[in-house]
Amino acid sequence: MGFFYRIFLSHTFGEEGVGLYHLVFPVYALCFSLTCAGVETALSRCIAKRLARGQKKETRALLYTSLILTVSFSCIVTILLQRYAGFIAGGFLKDSRCTDFLVLLSYAFPFAAVHSCICGYYLGMKGTRVPALSQLIEQTARILSVYLLYLIYQKQNLMPDISIAVAGLVLGEIASSAYCICKIRGKSLFSRIPHLSVTAFLTHTRELLPLSVPLTANRVLLNILQSVESVSIPVCLQTFGMARSNALSIYGVLTGMALPCILFPSAITNSVSVMLLPTVAEIQALNNKKELTSIIEKCICSCVLLGSICCAFLLCFGDWAGNFLFHSPTVGRFITVLSWICPFLYTNNTFISIINGIGKTYLSFFINSASLIIRIASVLYLIPLCGIYGYLWGLLASQVFVFLVCLGYIYHYIHK
Repeated sequence: MGFFYRIFLSHTFGEEGVGLYHLVFPVYALCFSLTCAGVETALSRCIAKRLARGQKKETRALLYTSLILTVSFSCIVTILLQRYAGFIAGGFLKDSRCTDFLVLLSYAFPFAAVHSCICGYYLGMKGTRVPALSQLIEQTARILSVYLLYLIYQKQNLMPDISIAVAGLVLGEIASSAYCICKIRGKSLFSRIPHLSVTAFLTHTRELLPLSVPLTANRVLLNILQSVESVSIPVCLQTFGMARSNALSIYGVLTGMALPCILFPSAITNSVSVMLLPTVAEIQALNNKKELTSIIEKCICSCVLLGSICCAFLLCFGDWAGNFLFHSPTVGRFITVLSWICPFLYTNNTFISIINGIGKTYLSFFINSASLIIRIASVLYLIPLCGIYGYLWGLLASQVFVFLVCLGYIYHYIHK
């Protein structure tokens, strides 16, 4: 759905509009990482370990603790983002047109916090129905709201701008969090919230924070680096000799059109990696080395096979896909070059999930940081010399680096 939604955005708002839309995404990802991404992963792992030990009642208290933490942080971030939206847009994103987008985007974070914690709870319980349906509801609400706003603008003979896509993000989070709350209330979990004592809250906070802090720091640093990367690409393209509008168009083509085609099959590997984290944590808690080795080997081989098939397919049909879907030969050329990263990209998500599942969150932090540093170096030093293709080569090098380091560590962990 998101893939075809991006096609609609590119046809409706043009390459520059899509580039402007994706310019605020690093800020969105940074705020989301700061408020709830680390807690969601830590919560999923803690609940999986509790279930393996037969301590099901404590999982509810863990959920309530995580909700209190994340919603509080997200409200603070919402206020700060609204207050400093102009400074961030002009000083960091280098485009004052993003100010209103950031203010509108800030309202999504409290709802995203509720959504992510409840999904983390269910994933730790190995329940995929609620997280899956919440994502479907979020995407459906986002697309329908943007399309309806677009029709309203058209009916009133007004020219819609990309701000309605930002509004769609907020409405999607509201819809998905409302669904998650309804499911939790249906199981009468919130009836026990008054019984969460201060002592229990502090106890579970001390358990969640040591796991979530490195994960949060990982996500935050990665998103800061990604933000630097995203902002630097149009700037370095101008250094290469492009006009501002052309540089933003190339950025929109890459992030809003070519990369979604490459990432489309990763829906499968992302689903595997999401469920792999609590599974690895549970197996590790039971100290079943044989089963852990077996499941890791199967997942890695499957992801490499899928990535190799997708690489071959995109090499053969990448140019056709760019012309047919986006009516752009540039998209086709980008897809063909990016196809080489598929075997590494799809497997790396699984690698990182395995490493987080066995509790080595600091290691995943350093691996991801080093990967982004390689990408940023390609932006700063290769784009001014070779154009956007310098960045594509850096992207491939970073994925190969992550693949080799993770493979070496996991092999060492299994056989030590």
